[in-house]
Amino acid sequence: QSLNNTQISFPSPATCIHHEFVYQVMKHPQKLAVELDEQSLTYCELLYYVQVLSLTLVNEYLITAGEVVCQCVERSLSMVIGIMAIEMAGGVYCPLSPRDPQHRLHALVQQTQSCLVLVHDLTKTKFNYDIVLLSIDSILSNIETDSKIHVNRLSNVVVISDNMAYIIFTSGSTGTPKPAQLRHRNFTRSIQSLVHVDIFNKNDIIIQMARCSFDLHVQEILGTLMIGATVIMLHPQGNYDFEYLSMLMERKQISFLYTVPTLLALFFNFIKDTKKTYIMQYLRSLCTGGERCSVQLVELLESITNNDCSIWNLCGPAETTLQSLFHRVNSEIDTETIPLGRPLPNYSCTVEDNFGLPSFIGQEGEILVRGAGIFAGYLYRDDLNAKVLVEIDGELFYRTGDLARIDSNGLLHYQGRKDHQIKLHGQRIELGEIERCLLNITSISACVVMKWKDDHLVAYVQSSHMNEQELREHCLSHLPPHMIPSLFIILDKLPLNANGKVDRKQLPSPQFSTSTLLTCDKSDTLLNQFEQRIHTIWCQVLHCNENHISRTTSFFSVGGHSLLFIELYHHYQSVFNFDAHSLSIAPFLQQPTISQHSQLLQTVTMSNITATQWHTLHINEGIASFAQERIFLDEQVRFSSDVAVYNEMSTLQVVQGSLSLNRLLQSFRFVLNKHKILRTSLMFNNDDGILRQCITDIHRTFTITMYQTFQNDNELRNIIYQATINPTLFDLSTGHVFHAEILKQQIPLNENENNSDEFITNSDVLLIAFHHAAFDRASSSMFFNDLCFAYNTNAIPIEDDNESLQYIDYSVHERLIDMSTSREFWYLQLEGYNLDSPLSLPVDRHRLSNNHRSSSACVTHISFDNETSQLFLDYASIHHVTPFQLGLSILYTFLFKLTHGENDLCLSCLNANRYKTELQKIMGMFVSTLPYRIQLDPHWSFDDLVKYVREKCLSILEHSHYPLQHILANLHINQSDISFLETMFDFITISSHSDELSLDGASFKQVSFEESFEVAKVDFMLTFIYNPILENNKLSFRLTCSHDLFDEITVTNIGRRLEYCLQQLFSSDETINQIGTCLTSILKINLILREENQEMEDVIFCRQSHIINEGMFF
Repeated sequence: QSLNNTQISFPSPATCIHHEFVYQVMKHPQKLAVELDEQSLTYCELLYYVQVLSLTLVNEYLITAGEVVCQCVERSLSMVIGIMAIEMAGGVYCPLSPRDPQHRLHALVQQTQSCLVLVHDLTKTKFNYDIVLLSIDSILSNIETDSKIHVNRLSNVVVISDNMAYIIFTSGSTGTPKPAQLRHRNFTRSIQSLVHVDIFNKNDIIIQMARCSFDLHVQEILGTLMIGATVIMLHPQGNYDFEYLSMLMERKQISFLYTVPTLLALFFNFIKDTKKTYIMQYLRSLCTGGERCSVQLVELLESITNNDCSIWNLCGPAETTLQSLFHRVNSEIDTETIPLGRPLPNYSCTVEDNFGLPSFIGQEGEILVRGAGIFAGYLYRDDLNAKVLVEIDGELFYRTGDLARIDSNGLLHYQGRKDHQIKLHGQRIELGEIERCLLNITSISACVVMKWKDDHLVAYVQSSHMNEQELREHCLSHLPPHMIPSLFIILDKLPLNANGKVDRKQLPSPQFSTSTLLTCDKSDTLLNQFEQRIHTIWCQVLHCNENHISRTTSFFSVGGHSLLFIELYHHYQSVFNFDAHSLSIAPFLQQPTISQHSQLLQTVTMSNITATQWHTLHINEGIASFAQERIFLDEQVRFSSDVAVYNEMSTLQVVQGSLSLNRLLQSFRFVLNKHKILRTSLMFNNDDGILRQCITDIHRTFTITMYQTFQNDNELRNIIYQATINPTLFDLSTGHVFHAEILKQQIPLNENENNSDEFITNSDVLLIAFHHAAFDRASSSMFFNDLCFAYNTNAIPIEDDNESLQYIDYSVHERLIDMSTSREFWYLQLEGYNLDSPLSLPVDRHRLSNNHRSSSACVTHISFDNETSQLFLDYASIHHVTPFQLGLSILYTFLFKLTHGENDLCLSCLNANRYKTELQKIMGMFVSTLPYRIQLDPHWSFDDLVKYVREKCLSILEHSHYPLQHILANLHINQSDISFLETMFDFITISSHSDELSLDGASFKQVSFEESFEVAKVDFMLTFIYNPILENNKLSFRLTCSHDLFDEITVTNIGRRLEYCLQQLFSSDETINQIGTCLTSILKINLILREENQEMEDVIFCRQSHIINEGMFF
């Protein structure tokens, strides 16, 4: 049966590739033509460089029309310029892969009889001196800007559409690769057919994925430039770097992507696992081909792409120019297999049985193709041309060798091959070429190569004088990487059938778990634990057992291939904690042994260790830290000077024993002497706008304040509250950032005759205060540990320990960190976010933009029972998230519902920011305030949201040192007027040792703060608190809102709705937990309280007694 597609009328007679390119330059000279990382060329600029190189080819190397010019370059702008320059000079482009061994490269050049090879700096060493080379880079770098290009000389180059445009080598069954010749009209007509069905068009931004050994790269480069679209190039090995690809998909707004199914599956699974589906928002056309496409893959693609994206299954050998069959995929229709489809416009095909007769519907037969793209034959191979090019009814057809059947809808379905040609990861391979290569070894009398499952080539060799290593080395020097067998099985004799031919069914099955693992001699045993870790990762990726793999054996010689290598690289990134910017995949590919990988990974590990080794700078003055800057400026700009917002209080009441005031004073001076940040001043220089810090000696004269007394708890709490909001408690300009005060309880003398000002006794209170610019939550345990040590040992202040790292040293070191990567990260995080639009929270009033915050707060505190608390913790454990990440996920869910569906949510979170080991032992202010933005999908389940938040938090972790003020400055926004800073989240875990303060036997209790003591630093602050010490109510939350915007009753209601939201997720009560296992959409979470719901039902359904039910009369 014959399948025909409509014959379309092309807009003009068949032209040449470079003619179409020049036409696009004339239409839009300033449009972006090609881009690679930070390099780019417009159409006009690209034409200029193409003309320069073309004239060099014509004038200096005397290239004439129809002459083959080879090119061997890595992915680069030089690749694009070189290809188009060859076309413009009238030459025939022949790509050579830099991955091929030197022996093969020389053989291909000789086979084409090419007299010139274009190279660049990275590839010119691959050829001997007997081959003429032209470095593209040297020509382009020597252009004189003021020189004129004699373009008119190119008009003497006569090229017509019947001229050859390029040659692509395909694998040959006789052992010699076959050079397929394609005409200009073949290519231009094929591209026009693709444009006609809208597979790609002039508005697309196309990412160049294919290797130059794959003919698809010609479509991606020349086809793109021919229609006036934009092509985004990748750096070498960039198609294996999924982080890099993901970044380009989003930043460059890629609309067209074409690659083989195996790589597509890996990439889209990576996108799914990392919750980066948003990067596909611009994708319009997603194409796959080169090997069988599965229904499972299509379902994966459809789950990630948007509804406007078309998914195409394309098929066609290089001999029919790019593609000849196409099918737009729909998983709802294509439920069993994905068809090859039908012919493209201006193509047709027929399916013939073994007798050369047309096959009927459902019958298997060979596909023969005719039409605009049929090639001109193999170069210098008339014998092969006679076999594959046949004339039927006066029309020329190409025999593909592919077997297919036609269904009742006229669609072709792939059934296999007539011969031993295979497709491996999209590459077409004639197994006979590999067999011929091995048979060239004189000691091999017979050989069979087979494809094992979908991933490996296995060579069965009959020989008694060769080992696997010798066979592999021979293949490596003669064949491209994708044709190297994963496993060589050496047999004394290959099994034969009754006809004397090799019986392939009797060949032993390869055992990759044992056979491929080479026996190691002493020199190949793993040297250390580092290599052992890498060996373990290899075994996981290769799915082999724990036998030793030689440390000097290539990954590709033990069953590995390029797609498994991507998986290996991602394992490395996860285990050794580095990104592609630190160490890309390229050096791993170039050095593919355990030993070499160990050296590479130790380099990145050692660089991280070196970066952590900060030492004291022996300075007393210096610039303030980023955290100090933020606190200082925030206090000055956002708040009134009448109320303090950064007084951090700790109040301890003696419940047993007594303290000596003299020893306590000596202990305080000991701690201040050791931790210089507690006596460091901050001064703002109006001239240069820099905040500076200076270490003072006020610890020598430090005193404990003693003048306030209290009679009852109310008076005590009032004193504490006044200290909390006292704006004069500290003086940053003098280094007075630490305060200690004794609050004495007035007790009649007859009740305690030993009451003395020299002792702190039962019920007296020790009030300790710090300014937040010098102290954070993590500093608290350090302070009290040192205080206890000093008091219990009667330690006295010693001379300065000049070798210990101090906070002022950190302030200098942090500014020397290379933050360029983090700057880019945070810019991308907030790109496109509406920074001026606050969340639609249910406020009672609005604040004018120029109003100072009063710091007055409305607070609600809600505790959860033990069952809910445990369910919360169990969920975090099962889903491998931290309580912080889970609490943040709850807040996002709640805000999504509270704001009636706002899904682009950005709020602030506090990070401890002690990202280096030695920072764990330094007292000071390290906390960073960072924006956490998510663009949630309303149809996500809560489980999906939690996974997304987890990945978001992990991605932020390595960039948490980047200061907030820089984030804001990069976005050109004012800190005091930014919406996400007014919504904040924090999670506090109370240390189980917090009550173990012991000063020479005296015991204390924390004086609990009243909720009215809270100050509102932001408009909406949610703090989760987990206290494992408590027997009940271990989990609670505190919601603190600014009274400038909210009334008390509003905050209470918000708190109750948040409580109900959490109960729906983590309650075993079936009347509450309607979400069940958190698998249904977050849309179904309800914020209407049960009593409100009951009230609404009463209003709607309860009829008043005086209303007559009129329906009863009918």
